[in-house]
Amino acid sequence: MNTRQNLNLTLKVWRQKNRKTKGRFEMYSVTGISTDLSFLEMLDILNEQLIRDDKEPVAFDHDCREGICGMCSLYINGRAHGPDTGITTCQLHMRMFKDGDTITVEPWRSVAFPVIKDLITDRSAFDRIMAAGGFISVNTSGNTLDANAVSIPKEDAENAMDAAACISCGACVACCPNGAAMLFVGAKVSHFALLPQGRVEAKRRVLNMVKAMDDEGFGNCSVIGACEIECPKHITLDTIARMNREYISAWISKENS
Repeated sequence: MNTRQNLNLTLKVWRQKNRKTKGRFEMYSVTGISTDLSFLEMLDILNEQLIRDDKEPVAFDHDCREGICGMCSLYINGRAHGPDTGITTCQLHMRMFKDGDTITVEPWRSVAFPVIKDLITDRSAFDRIMAAGGFISVNTSGNTLDANAVSIPKEDAENAMDAAACISCGACVACCPNGAAMLFVGAKVSHFALLPQGRVEAKRRVLNMVKAMDDEGFGNCSVIGACEIECPKHITLDTIARMNREYISAWISKENS
């Protein structure tokens, strides 16, 4: 049975020229929006309409549109990535809305993610935290080792891969009342901490990444759990607990050295 419908919607979209300019909401109407469209395709239609009317289109981030890159970070009707779970904004479809709905679209709200323009925020703070973690020391001279040359327990390998699924979208920060980035940092720390290749710099890495996180102005975790619920890749609070253990161990070692 064909359940496709066309929707007439009111969009309440945040517009802001740059980070130094005060922003505002503007109202737009879009009609005939198929429920088969993705949310970003709906925004494309809105921008085509604005361009035809000689108005400036809405600036928003996007790249792969396959739920991989984490670029399409929008706050939709009070939820990071919109009214669904386990998805990014580009994977949100218009069938999640009803005809006549008013949809509020905002950028991430965080001191550490300043607005660049409209719905685009500067998330380079994440890049700087990653850079603070540094690299993994791997001897690349000589013959390349087989992938199974280093024995890794199955549970550790699976948990490391789960943590590595983080796409750095920032939904954890956007939905946290404290603006904490600990789910992101915990995922990155856990990814390496669980693997023998990452143990060489483990103590230095966690100390540097946590310091960089604090320097960027992110808040502290109070274990509310909204980050775990809204994470499109199902990163769990276990990664925060692991990061805390890694940090305490590294701090004690540093103090005793």
